[in-house]
Amino acid sequence: MTGEESHAASYGLWLLVFVNSAIFILFAFSFAKPLSARDWRSFGAFSAFIVAYFAEMYGFPLTIFLLSGWLQTRFPDVDWLAHDSGHLLEMIFGWRANPHCGPFHLLSFAFIIGGFWLLSAAWPILYRAQRSKTLATTGPYARMRHPQYVGFVLIMIGFLFQWPTLVTLIMFPILVFMYWRLALKEERDVEAEFGEAYRQYAADTPRFFPRIRSSSVSVK
Repeated sequence: MTGEESHAASYGLWLLVFVNSAIFILFAFSFAKPLSARDWRSFGAFSAFIVAYFAEMYGFPLTIFLLSGWLQTRFPDVDWLAHDSGHLLEMIFGWRANPHCGPFHLLSFAFIIGGFWLLSAAWPILYRAQRSKTLATTGPYARMRHPQYVGFVLIMIGFLFQWPTLVTLIMFPILVFMYWRLALKEERDVEAEFGEAYRQYAADTPRFFPRIRSSSVSVK
């Protein structure tokens, strides 16, 4: 296979874009199970990030195309149109043998797995609380008030470590800001419903950054 044929085989794989996007979106859906309009907004934003991510990984390498001049000048020994070169952090920091075994790639798996674990651990607790019209204060909710949003952010950070792109790097802070706004809106709604019980829980439980020990708050 010639170099041009190899490069052509690396991208333009739009079926893979669709399949991979669908797998991760459905996988996240199985954990997050959005119910309210707020849930759907947060899940929709995450889904857009996933589609943009895989569109560059398998569809068209926009980031490499836009940065090609700088990359080729700084790293002339790298074939930037080869598919593995999309692992920009591994290439730039010199891990050239196999980027899939590089430190950034392995770190990305830790974030992605941790994010999905957090979603899977938080959802049953939130679901039971919504059904019984009580506060969710156990499991991950004993350590932070919004584990579902933290889970989505961890997954996105993992993807950025693995295959950073200009589009997803721009999207990431916008989505984090959106999740922050959604969290504040959610807190106002829950406080209006539960009053002092929620204020006591919020005073003892961090919003996003978990405490080491679980909260002692128990709200019925």
